[in-house]
Amino acid sequence: MWRLPKTAAAGPRGGGAVRGACIAALVLAGIGASGAPGAAGLPGSGIAAATARGQAAAQAGEAGRGAAGRGEAGAAAGDGTAPAPAPTFRSVRTYRSVAEPVRLRIPAIGVSTRLQHLGLAADGSIAAPTRWELAGWYAQGPRPGQPAPAVVAGHVDSRAGPAVFYRLRELRPGARVYVDRADGSTIRFRVTERRQVAKSAFPADLVYTPTLQPVLRLVTCGGTFDAATGHYRDNIVVSAEPG
Repeated sequence: MWRLPKTAAAGPRGGGAVRGACIAALVLAGIGASGAPGAAGLPGSGIAAATARGQAAAQAGEAGRGAAGRGEAGAAAGDGTAPAPAPTFRSVRTYRSVAEPVRLRIPAIGVSTRLQHLGLAADGSIAAPTRWELAGWYAQGPRPGQPAPAVVAGHVDSRAGPAVFYRLRELRPGARVYVDRADGSTIRFRVTERRQVAKSAFPADLVYTPTLQPVLRLVTCGGTFDAATGHYRDNIVVSAEPG
């Protein structure tokens, strides 16, 4: 059975129980209560931790500006003059809309899978795909093509045999990855890196830290299978960029 960052989640349904059918856990942007890496599996925090800090800073800044504005208004009223109207500002920056991903295709390893929407488990970790033959996209995080890491996870195997990401470990830099979206468009990625890391040393900052460019992270379990715990000891993380 695969394992999520904080606690083991229930195994996939509909394809038999999972023996080591592992999904690399996904806990993004402040999803974990503590924001600290989990003791096993993937870490409990990533994009969300940074996002949460950014939101807190923004709120603090807004509060400070609001307090300053009230102070200025009070001073003006004390002088017997009407407070000056607040300046208006409208950003000229626009953001391209990105449709939801519906299918992942990786020709080099024979993957063509519909994408499930993954949410959160009760412990704050990312819920696993409910079927071992399907990959899942973390739907509360960035969409593939947005300027941030979008994360897709899948099982590596099951009692019935290989699962959707069984051959993820075979991907090499330069391999193409295609994400089909709900509006009929497709974005193409190029693999830039593949890592195998011990779950105890998972590079959370590398995988989840916000980026200025679109990035796709494909995650599953790997390495040797620990029969005593029922989990794989490592994670396979594949990174890809548009191209």
